[in-house]
Order: sequence, then structure tokens, then C-alpha cells
Amino acid sequence: MASTTIPSASPAPVRSLWQRQRWLILRRSSQVLVLLAFLSGPWFGMWIAKGNLSSSLTLGVLPLTDPLLVLQTLVTGHLPYSSALIGAAIVLAFYLLIGGRVFCSWVCPVNVVTDAAAWTRRRLGIKTGRVPDANTRLWLLAGLLLAAALTGSLAWEWVNPVSLLHRGLIFGMGGGLFVIAGIFIYDVFVASRGWCGHLCPMGAFYSLLGRGALLRVAAPNRKACDDCMDCFTVCPEPQVIRPALKAVGQTHPLILAADCTTCGRCIDVCDKQVFKMTHRFDQRSE
Repeated sequence: MASTTIPSASPAPVRSLWQRQRWLILRRSSQVLVLLAFLSGPWFGMWIAKGNLSSSLTLGVLPLTDPLLVLQTLVTGHLPYSSALIGAAIVLAFYLLIGGRVFCSWVCPVNVVTDAAAWTRRRLGIKTGRVPDANTRLWLLAGLLLAAALTGSLAWEWVNPVSLLHRGLIFGMGGGLFVIAGIFIYDVFVASRGWCGHLCPMGAFYSLLGRGALLRVAAPNRKACDDCMDCFTVCPEPQVIRPALKAVGQTHPLILAADCTTCGRCIDVCDKQVFKMTHRFDQRSE
């Protein structure tokens, strides 16, 4: 009697380290280059960027200012210098074009801390936790603006982890080290992606800028998805994936949620090559 052979599914092609980590490597390179731009002066006497992520002057001619810092200044009743307004307009235009939360994954130094915390949490196998409502960060954003208006000062900047860590890396860590350590511990043991995904008011502000951005992640090859859940595991905002991947509430494969950080980790980890980086007008499916 002839034997019947059941064909097995063909294994996924072996992907190189670059294919599996490309967007992570590019993001870390971006974060390091931003830091080196500020360190070039104190270290080598070549001032590429003077200042910090809140406000800086690049190459002696290009002002760059955090729009949230300018907004806080305005609600205190003070008018920022013209250079600060110009710098904020430049940064605002940039993030409106490519996506506000690109700042979170490609520039912000705290992202390295929270990514490390997420990795540690997975390695320890911690599944439980108490995650605050995602809208909490919007309330905190409103709160910091209210604090600025009531105190007449940039109260948030005294405790802003982004400013504390960036200044600490350039000028030396002080009390800010305890704030950063607190975020790491909170993300590991209390709430998965708790700071960036649910509490950070800067993330809330930049997500508001990203609603009409051109740069997008898409899932054009979603038919190849085998539900391994790797993309959901590594995504800092996993709720943004499902509508594009499973066509829930939409037919196109674009991830249009403003909370998407455009980090590209879903592209890196997907052996089926479901995802790709594209633009918001590319609605093609394979």
C-alpha cells in the first residue's frame, strides 16, 4: 500500500541579525547621535549642539525648542524669546510631518530605560501588574499646564524625567537618578510600559501632534500572519496593531493611531514579514 505523505508547512526563511534588529539598531543610533551632538562640545571642543532637548542651538544657527516648553512658558504669562518661538515652530512642523511620537522612540533617552525595563519584565516572566488608564497621561498634561499657570513657573521641568536624564548624561547625574530608577522599577514590577504608555505627559503631547503624520507602519502582508503575537509582545503601544493587522474597524493595513511610536519593532520581530514602514497614503495589501 502506498504511503500518504502530508506536506508540512515550509519553514520561515532564516533572517540575518540586521533584518531582525534593523529598526532597533537605527533607533539606538539616532538616540546616541543626538546625545553625541550635545557632548561634542564638552568632550571635543566641537559645539554641534548647545543646550539640551528642551532648547538648543545647532551649528550656531538652528534653534530647536520643545513646543511643550514654549506652551508652558506662554501659560505662565511670559512671552518666549523669538529664537525659542522659531525653534518650537521648526520642531512642531517636523513632528507634524513625520509623527509626534517619533520623538519618543527615536530621540527620547528615557525610551532606552523603559525598553530595558520591558525586556527585564519579559525575562522575569512577570505577567501581573496594575496598569493605569491610558488617558491618565492626558490629565497629567493638563495638570502640568495648570501648574505652570498657577505658579508662573515651569514647574514640570523640575521633575521632567526626559530633561533630568538628558542633562544628567551631559553634565552628570544628580537627584534625577532616583526619578529614572523609579521609572525603571515601576515599569518592571508594577505596570508594563507604564510610564511611556500611560503616564508620560510629553508622550501625550506628542501623540496629539501625530494624528495626520505622513510616516506610518503598515501590515500589507497581514494574510501571512500566524498569530504568534510577537509584534504585540514588543510593541510599546500594542493596542494600535490590531485594527491594521486584523482589519478591525478599517479595511486598509495602515496603523493610523496617534499613539504609534513608529519604532519599527513589529517589523523587526515578524518572521512572516507582515509589516513595513511606509506613508499614510499607501493603503495597498499584498
